[in-house]
Amino acid sequence: MSPSATPGELLRLLRDGQSRTRAELVAETGLARSTVRARLDALVDAGLVSDRGNGASTGGRPASRFVFNSRSRLVLAAEVGATHATVAVTDLTGEPLATERIDLDIADGPDIVLGTLAATWRGLVERHGAPVAGIGIGLPGPVEHSTGRPTNPPIMPGWNGYDVPARVQRDFAVPVLVDNEVNLMALGEHTRCHPTEQHMIVVKVATGIGSGLISNGALHRGAVGAAGDLGHILAPGAGDVPCRCGNTGCLEAVASGPAIAAQLTAVGIPARTSKDVVELVQAGNPTAGQAVRQAGRDIGEVLAGGVSLFNPSLIVMGGSLSQAGEMLLAGVREAIYRRSLPLATEHLRIVPSQTADSAAMLGAAAMVVQHALSPDVLDPELV
Repeated sequence: MSPSATPGELLRLLRDGQSRTRAELVAETGLARSTVRARLDALVDAGLVSDRGNGASTGGRPASRFVFNSRSRLVLAAEVGATHATVAVTDLTGEPLATERIDLDIADGPDIVLGTLAATWRGLVERHGAPVAGIGIGLPGPVEHSTGRPTNPPIMPGWNGYDVPARVQRDFAVPVLVDNEVNLMALGEHTRCHPTEQHMIVVKVATGIGSGLISNGALHRGAVGAAGDLGHILAPGAGDVPCRCGNTGCLEAVASGPAIAAQLTAVGIPARTSKDVVELVQAGNPTAGQAVRQAGRDIGEVLAGGVSLFNPSLIVMGGSLSQAGEMLLAGVREAIYRRSLPLATEHLRIVPSQTADSAAMLGAAAMVVQHALSPDVLDPELV
């Protein structure tokens, strides 16, 4: 750590949850004792660090021990889908303190939907007596992360270019960060379940197909936030099947939940949604099982190119269709291990999501925590 380390940089060290004495911090950081004292005083005054009491004494007065106070501020997070949202209040580690699932219709437009989120957050915040550090929102469509504005979202009429942060800040005067839900799924899976993985891909297979990328331990959004648009890559063997994006032969057009449901319906097995497909597989329907495994192969064929280009050590499969179990995973593994070079797959793991339907909400909270506690944001507050 730099000898001129700021309070925010010192807090980054303490965020591991371990308590330390001033002397231990001096030894770990290389800072002067007077500097550590001043930095700690600023963090304690802000409530971000607590004095846990006395440590072991080597003679004289026992040394105080200092620890990160994760309950000093709250984070508000939401994952918004087409027909529902998961809304939460978390602490500064991203741990949910209260969660509520609410029904809504994304087609009602941003003012109504965001107003509903704000009302839900107000009810949850009333149970906790700390200030709000920031708000994170995941939306089911493309988002320009730098502005928080959706960009031509296909299932969100009235949302294109809408200033989401400005609307939410009418209710909460705090930073508001917005991203698409698959990016936040990747961030949630990484921070909660796989924090030591430096390079990973999280794939969501549901009504659509998308992916989020973790590169060098951080979320990779790309030049304009369009990284990970897996569903609209040309799928080998898809032919001229039309896709809702206007192109033909997209992966989403042949391997998403509705695409599989349409294939089953065409052969006399009624199905409409991903949930219907999963229920058929879980009931032991062999045709549905074969269709899901083939969808896994199709996804794996496209992912194989990503494995060769990106060289991840982990691929996490999530989304409602992943609940069909090993059928989807088996198809993905089969195609990737067949198509990718042995060097790229030697240590590659392909696993199911561990966070179920809370990944994007956890990612929204993690996005806010990373922002609010970064030295660039925190240090000006502590001067």
